[in-house]
Amino acid sequence: MDVTGLLEKAEQEVAEKGRKAQAASRQLAVLRSAVKDRALLAMADALLARQEEILEANRKDYEEAAAAGRTGALLDRLKLTPERIAGMARGLRNVAALPDPVGEGVSRTVRPNGLVIEEVRVPLGVVGIIYEARPNVTADAAGLCLKAGNAVILRGGHEALRSNMAIVRALHAGLEAAGVVREAVQLLEFPGRESAQALMRAREYVDVLIPRGGAGLIQTVVREARVPVIETGVGNCHTFVDATADLQMALNIVINAKCQRPSVCNAMETLLVHKDVAATFLPQVAEALRERGVELRGCPRTQALVPDVKPATEEDWYAEYLDLILAVKVVDSLEEAIAHINRYGSRHSEAIVTNDYTAAQRFLDEVDAACVYVNASTRFSDGEQFGLGAEIGISTQKLHARGPMGLRELTTVKFRVYGNGQVRES
Repeated sequence: MDVTGLLEKAEQEVAEKGRKAQAASRQLAVLRSAVKDRALLAMADALLARQEEILEANRKDYEEAAAAGRTGALLDRLKLTPERIAGMARGLRNVAALPDPVGEGVSRTVRPNGLVIEEVRVPLGVVGIIYEARPNVTADAAGLCLKAGNAVILRGGHEALRSNMAIVRALHAGLEAAGVVREAVQLLEFPGRESAQALMRAREYVDVLIPRGGAGLIQTVVREARVPVIETGVGNCHTFVDATADLQMALNIVINAKCQRPSVCNAMETLLVHKDVAATFLPQVAEALRERGVELRGCPRTQALVPDVKPATEEDWYAEYLDLILAVKVVDSLEEAIAHINRYGSRHSEAIVTNDYTAAQRFLDEVDAACVYVNASTRFSDGEQFGLGAEIGISTQKLHARGPMGLRELTTVKFRVYGNGQVRES
């Protein structure tokens, strides 16, 4: 089949599932919180009940991806374990326990003419998610969208298609057990990139599109989509060790931010160290990182202090490695650190380690990022860690939503106006 034929087939699937999602979204918009919560709990139970089916599907996906030469971060994100499936179920239960944002009052005013104007939260409608080979996103996105009253159309990476299909079968079983329309959660099963292209163009069916993945995916969606996009972020995250930092605290934070799970977007990719503590701190942190398998790429001043550090290039300062690689730079001042972050960072998550209150406040005020930390690891940029339940993504844009996107970010607002016969005269 030629490219045109493939696209037509993908568009047919999107149109069919888009119509079903629209119909489902109208039912979900008025669904009582108790019913949605019952469905979320049933979906969590179904994931655990069908764990072996999901793991077997994932095993085939993983083996096929490994045989195709995929390595590193992709394989780490693709792989499911009983613990990760339990985490997916726990995420759904956590969402069920959260307050329902739909119908929440934002504001209420009474005008001089007697009109009562209320601003309330309502669902977005149909949410499209385009993501890479990370099957846990399938459950997280479905749960959050359902709780916020939205239908969702999922388009995961082709490497995880079997896994995603097995997960969605479990989610459908949970929805049906709770008496909720199964079309609330739709998965595009056409394996080619044409399905993503069709979803990006489906303005008549999809109200908002959220990409989750690497820079290439996100930039493609932002550039090509006709559907409104909420841009989620590439994570070129920094940690700046200030002159007044507690160096043991700094060591612990750096190791956690880089090594605890390097393949995720909130892992640290660049370490900035103030010149006044560089001679003491860099050899110590370099040894600790190398023991954990981290490759260091540094500026000339870093290379002078730590033997065998590879030279960092201009590309390294922009890089999201998603691997055990770290760029390191010695800076002269807080101002230089902030300037470096604002130039090269991806507006995701940035941290300072300092005992200087003024430096901390300047960092918080002047660094342009969705999440800014003082004396803590960037690894906390996560919906569950922030108390939002599972997240749909971490937005690095500045319109509508920024940072970890939980339930409220999956709603919009509606103005409800109550009158008793008022008419406008001018």
